[in-house]
Amino acid sequence: MRRYDWLREIRRLDPERDFLRIHRITYAHEFPWDITRALELALYRTYAVPSIGRLLAETAELTERAQKRYDDTALLLDTVLEHGFDSGDGRTAIRRINQMHHSYDISDEDMRYVLCTFVVVPIRWIDQYGWRRLSEHEKRAMAAYYGTLGRHMGIRDIPQTYQEFEVFLDAYEEAHFGWDPGARRVADASLDLMAGWYGPLAPVVRSASMALLDDTLLDAFRFDRPRPAVRTAVRTALKLRARAVRVLPPRRAPHYGRQNPEIKGYPDGYRVAELGTFPSSWRLGSCPVHPVGDDARVQEDPAAS
Repeated sequence: MRRYDWLREIRRLDPERDFLRIHRITYAHEFPWDITRALELALYRTYAVPSIGRLLAETAELTERAQKRYDDTALLLDTVLEHGFDSGDGRTAIRRINQMHHSYDISDEDMRYVLCTFVVVPIRWIDQYGWRRLSEHEKRAMAAYYGTLGRHMGIRDIPQTYQEFEVFLDAYEEAHFGWDPGARRVADASLDLMAGWYGPLAPVVRSASMALLDDTLLDAFRFDRPRPAVRTAVRTALKLRARAVRVLPPRRAPHYGRQNPEIKGYPDGYRVAELGTFPSSWRLGSCPVHPVGDDARVQEDPAAS
């Protein structure tokens, strides 16, 4: 294989019909490291919406059980991508995601915003730090993939194109980013988790992570802004990495999230149906009843029950 053979295959596919195949290539062959980092940043951005960050603080999943929450989120999303929406494991993963979300009072707007981060943040990251820019086929396929995931989750009024995802995300952040002490605790715990993966280099990794956050995000958490020299050094290092990756041979075997060294909680393997949280008020295997007005969201999703 030559370096751009995967891109040539992507361009032969239809992004609306073959979006799963295209997104698998983009994620698991072309940009596994970049998309993992971008999705971490995507989830991190959501904490700056006080209604989201406050809820995450109340559940304590990201402050007291941060590694498990990270592992479970990554593995559930990874399962859908690797096995597809119609597979047994894919349907089980979607059911688990829905059961957890439907046990809390989360607005459709917040759900839609989180979905938008999964599209917009990886596209922006790769266009800035990837070894090549994403093609239009890949952007359209990514929008179609997450649009399909959103429909399985019962999210309403999902944007149709990646440009619409961008418009919604930017407007939502401008309107809703703000300070919340619980959200700040979640942000600190997440940074501590990710920096802690690198042992004695943790302070350097934490500083580098802060340098990748934009000013609106830093201000929402009331973090001090990094020195310009630190930001320049970190972003230059990522661009140098991209140049090095560009001359490597293409990845023949796919690399999925379950293979990442950051997944630490399941050294002996895992069952998809056992990932995530199970509030004590549930009966095992039951589908939680959502408040009146949101029942339609559960019923719209054939994988949710």
